[in-house]
Amino acid sequence: MRHLRTPCRFASDRSTAPGRIGFRDNLLYFTLAAATAIVAITAQSGQPQLLLSVPAICLILGWTYLVNDGKISAIGRYVRDRLGPRLGELTSAYSAVFGWETYHRNVAGRTVRKRLQTAVDLFAYLVLPMVCTTAFWCSPVIQPLLLLASLGQTLALAVLGWQFLRRRERA
Repeated sequence: MRHLRTPCRFASDRSTAPGRIGFRDNLLYFTLAAATAIVAITAQSGQPQLLLSVPAICLILGWTYLVNDGKISAIGRYVRDRLGPRLGELTSAYSAVFGWETYHRNVAGRTVRKRLQTAVDLFAYLVLPMVCTTAFWCSPVIQPLLLLASLGQTLALAVLGWQFLRRRERA
């Protein structure tokens, strides 16, 4: 019975990956759309304090993006490092059972693509909200409570940026 758990576990883990990938990718688009809408509303209303909602949105969606990305990577590691070798033993396979899981990591240009993706992630989840925060700081309507909130958001954004960079180093 132990032999049956491995393929079932693979099917369960692997079937969630496409949904997670689509969800993660759509988070980026939603973040950009939400930030654009808030900037447009702020420009029309003349209320720069609305810009502070952009960092809040980017923090929530950025953390969600990182969590999903981490789970997608964990599924790949599990298939590559545990499941593939185990199935290879069970089937006496001479080559890698899940060759794609190793092959795609060695394709030319992968490092450049990973760096570009990190730059896009940092722009969407760190630079964009900091531009909005800076615009708020430069506005004439700064109130002490909003200033304190913006400083807290800035600290949280720094942690988020560090997590994005840390994730890139491990990938």
